[in-house]
Amino acid sequence: MDKKFDCLVCGTTVVDVIVKPVPLEEPVGKGVLLHVGPLAVTTGGLVCNTGIAMQRLGLKVSAAGFVGHDIWGEFISSTLLREGVDTAGLFSLKSTATSSTAVLVDVSGERTFAHHVGSCAELKSKFIYDNISLFSKSQYALIGYVGLLPGLESELCDVLREIRSTGCRVAIETAGEGGSFEHVASALPYIDCFVPSLHEAQSQTGLEDPRRIIQFYRSMGAKRLIGVKMGSAGAMLSPVQGECIQIPCINAPGPVVDTTGAGDSWLAGFLAGILRGQNVYQSALLGAAAAACCVTGLGATEGLRGFDQIQKLIKDVST
Repeated sequence: MDKKFDCLVCGTTVVDVIVKPVPLEEPVGKGVLLHVGPLAVTTGGLVCNTGIAMQRLGLKVSAAGFVGHDIWGEFISSTLLREGVDTAGLFSLKSTATSSTAVLVDVSGERTFAHHVGSCAELKSKFIYDNISLFSKSQYALIGYVGLLPGLESELCDVLREIRSTGCRVAIETAGEGGSFEHVASALPYIDCFVPSLHEAQSQTGLEDPRRIIQFYRSMGAKRLIGVKMGSAGAMLSPVQGECIQIPCINAPGPVVDTTGAGDSWLAGFLAGILRGQNVYQSALLGAAAAACCVTGLGATEGLRGFDQIQKLIKDVST
């Protein structure tokens, strides 16, 4: 059937309250008064971070998941609509609060999170099956964060199999410690794109070296594109069994303000490239450039740029 959307982003919908600068190199301690800048409230979580990034890169994006019936849920919904993201699959629950995170950012831009799962805990396999028509309308579905969706992860394999049966390709994104590897491993044969961070991959596999991590994922059933994001060291991708491609990091086109959402922006750029028909290396450069722009703004979306600007950044770096 004809696909109405390029990508459906399903999972965590979060409001982020950003506090900076916070000295994170040592414990803050009890009873301490910290002088910080004005609090900033932004959208966060996979749905908002990657959904808005892909929309700005020229894709048609839809969102699916739960928010609470509260001011934060309204804030998330209105922000997505303003960015052009379709919200027909975003539902409000009266029984739980919207998922929220306090983002503590130090002077270097590094961050620590205090997270409340909230309404995202209600995202379960029944939601996917009841709304499977949303997935059938999309070329790609991005599901996550695995590790912060406790109601879904035990049935991840069955859910991804059902989504792929509609003709929709599947990518997943992890967070925290990467979730239970038992759940991820069983789902690997049904995943078209899986590129966790090095920390998440190390936590899942117990291995240190990116090549060995990729080989391990292959041994557990990964058939399609697999890789590891390595921050300032770039990324390593394996499009097919036996092939590994080293992807460079692209320096930020301005001062680093906040690294929140950099990994999500990388994935958004990469999938945007794939959906635009670019090869794996070109798509990964698009992801690297999107991440480079992301860290120049406060929160996960302030620094994002459009497709033409991102392409110019890649060209400038290449020359």
